[in-house]
Amino acid sequence: MENPCTHAGAQSVTFVFTNNCPYTVWPGTLTAAGGPPLSSTGFTLATGASSSLSVPVNWSGRLWARTQCSTDASGKFVCATADCASGIIECNGAGAIPPASLAEFTLRVDGGKDFYDISLVDGFNIPISVTPQGGSTGCPSTSCAANVNAACDPSLAVRDSDGNVIACKSACLAFNQPQFCCTGEYDSPEKCQPNQYSMTFKQQCPQAYSYAYDDKSSTFTCPSGGNYLIKLLINA
Repeated sequence: MENPCTHAGAQSVTFVFTNNCPYTVWPGTLTAAGGPPLSSTGFTLATGASSSLSVPVNWSGRLWARTQCSTDASGKFVCATADCASGIIECNGAGAIPPASLAEFTLRVDGGKDFYDISLVDGFNIPISVTPQGGSTGCPSTSCAANVNAACDPSLAVRDSDGNVIACKSACLAFNQPQFCCTGEYDSPEKCQPNQYSMTFKQQCPQAYSYAYDDKSSTFTCPSGGNYLIKLLINA
């Protein structure tokens, strides 16, 4: 159903999810540690449909979309990409299993500002965008609108039974080495630099986080936030 994106007042923020993909997706939500879960932690969103979710003004967490989901022979709900492994449509406090394109939010901090980003640090499954609505001026949109799967290095590719690339791993996930994961002696912006794999992500989606310390061009701020439109884009 289509939901108007109007300012929800001081007590909540409205996230509107719109599915522009030519297939059904199953969005998931995860609240940051210590915070209460949202009223929905997972739901179905058909092609062309929109759905809204009321979020506390000081919420922090992440959103993503699962693809190719179904109920298996044992009755468990499973997804080919970004599954949260809860066994049901609701994720119930479980995060996306990488690779997954993430929209990350920290609302109403540092004098009432909102911070948000699109992250490919955990890899990529489908294009996604975030568009502020109804807030103050100076609130930029951000997106990863390209089909990164089409440019995915074969060593990072996740394929379906027909051999089609349905997701693209990060180098950290694929190789589990400190220089890719920004861990150990590489745990600083100075030591952990872009690599050939993260640079491919960055070329495809210049606004998105491509590795852990990719802050300068990837974190966006809304001075006094309103609501947010999260679009799941055509993977073409």
